[in-house]
Amino acid sequence: MITITFPDKTKKEFKKGITGLEIAISIAEGLGRAAVAAKVNDELIDLNKPINKSSIVQIITFKDKEGKEIFWHSASHLMTQAVLRLKGKKIGLGVGFPIENGFYQDYDMEALHPDDLKKIEQEMKKIVKERLEIKHKLVSKKEALKFYKHDPYKTEMIHDVPGDSVSMYCQGEFENLCKGPHVPNTSCLKSFKLTKIAGAYWRGDAKNKQLQRIYGVAYPDKKELKQYLHLLEEAEKRDHRKIGKKLDLFSFHEEGPGFPFLHAKGMVIWNELLGYWNEVHRKHGYQLIKTPVMLHRKLWETSGHWENYRENMYTTHVDDQDYAIKPMNCPGGMLIYKEKVHSYKEFPIKAGEIGLVHRHELSGVLAGLFRVRCFHQDDAHIFMTKEQIKDEVLNVIKLAEIIYKQFGLEFDLELSTRPEKSIGTDEQWESATNGLKSALDAYGKKYKINEGDGAFYGPKIDYHLKDCLGRTWQCGTIQLDMSLPERFDLTYDGKDGKKHRPVIIHRTIYGSMERFFGILVEHYAGKFPLWLSPVQVRIIPVANTFNDYAEQLEKQMFDSGIRVETDKTTETLNKKIRNAQLEQINFILVVGGKEQESNSVNVRTRDNKVHGTVKVDKFVADVLKEIKERA
Repeated sequence: MITITFPDKTKKEFKKGITGLEIAISIAEGLGRAAVAAKVNDELIDLNKPINKSSIVQIITFKDKEGKEIFWHSASHLMTQAVLRLKGKKIGLGVGFPIENGFYQDYDMEALHPDDLKKIEQEMKKIVKERLEIKHKLVSKKEALKFYKHDPYKTEMIHDVPGDSVSMYCQGEFENLCKGPHVPNTSCLKSFKLTKIAGAYWRGDAKNKQLQRIYGVAYPDKKELKQYLHLLEEAEKRDHRKIGKKLDLFSFHEEGPGFPFLHAKGMVIWNELLGYWNEVHRKHGYQLIKTPVMLHRKLWETSGHWENYRENMYTTHVDDQDYAIKPMNCPGGMLIYKEKVHSYKEFPIKAGEIGLVHRHELSGVLAGLFRVRCFHQDDAHIFMTKEQIKDEVLNVIKLAEIIYKQFGLEFDLELSTRPEKSIGTDEQWESATNGLKSALDAYGKKYKINEGDGAFYGPKIDYHLKDCLGRTWQCGTIQLDMSLPERFDLTYDGKDGKKHRPVIIHRTIYGSMERFFGILVEHYAGKFPLWLSPVQVRIIPVANTFNDYAEQLEKQMFDSGIRVETDKTTETLNKKIRNAQLEQINFILVVGGKEQESNSVNVRTRDNKVHGTVKVDKFVADVLKEIKERA
């Protein structure tokens, strides 16, 4: 007999060789049906693999993050088996992975047409009905290389695997190089949808051959799949790239891939976001600084970026010396701190910077404003004593909450600990991690711990924002750093009159301003609140004879601080109103003889609600109040 310990610390005796599936069924038949894998002593294994010694066991279902990844990876195998049946077995198989929402697989084959996806789905349904058992086996590298002798991609992957053997999974006639684990059989994968086709270079390198990539998603039941596809449809309508083009906010050009161009209307939103950020930070005791975009290699060697981050940096030569465009604002902030002697009496020193940074991203991962090669980071560096860590981290957490609430965004918190590639001592990392943890505990909101996912110079707290569709976005971060003060030899005069090292908080709240902008476009679906809207009011005269009155109103509102314009086009009145609604103008004012005589406006909103006649002075006062309050 062996003892199985469950996550809730309860224990139960089982016969040696019991499988994860049998354990799940012994707990509840429903759990047996829902199980996709087992985690034994922190190792994920197939449900049919025997457990031969006393262990800690967790049954993994689709509700778990690992469960989704296993389920979607299994679905990619199902798709590949169907593709091989339809297109022939000599297709080259690139990589296939579960992703945030679904899966993909790359194929070296002729160009696919969207109609091909329907045929592949039909074949996948046949394989599901065949209830093929998914089996694992270990084979020698020699045997695997012989099996894949016509596939250069699998051959390359086999050579990359350490050791003398490789892991493979089989279902029916289909065998695939894979470390697993997978669901027990193909009948588990009933509800799926192939969503799109794209091109992808082998191993993400543009020098390599471009392969056909098929994306898909799968869920345990049709209801969940239907809900996801509805969400996908809503997300498609809110795509910030489409809305940005439609509302004339920003654009991208082949002359600068990954480098966004902000248009005049986009700059209005940008400046409002900046103004709000500056206002809130001024109230919370921050001073604003600005550091250069390009700095000498020596600085980046001191900071550790040259050694740990160089592959993501743009470098150049000036006067026969190496320089780099900054990927982060931090090192420049350290130089400003060193400009004078500091005392503990000044702490905390809060220095904020909206800094333009550049990071090289592969062309294949660029995605509108969400993944760019240059962006503005709303950094701040807080210099303090060790005793101030908890209070200052807590202050940052509360400040972020204020800002996110302004936009109607909820958030989850994650604490990420020391990664494999890092700088600093064990003592520094332990102290920094405990400092962040104590602040999170004091805040009282539930948080998740991500082991090994911290920055190379310190642990961090990440904010995952939740938009109106329930999607999450990683934006703000709080990083505690005891290493850069050491590297830059930063000091302050303590109470004892001696020199001490300060501790630094690196933090962002918008994160990347470009990314935050894109999130807001999708969150609001282009229907920005009044204070953010590029055009807040559009005046529409019913005839040219009332243009003078419209212009008078426009001047009055413009002088009051309202973003207003008049539609003097030759379109019909109904077309003008419809255009204003499609452009998401908050207030549409129709004016004619009656309004001119009574010094009033007829008010309607972009959602086609007619609010009737309102005196001009009252309308202006109400709008200014709403703008001021950022309602």
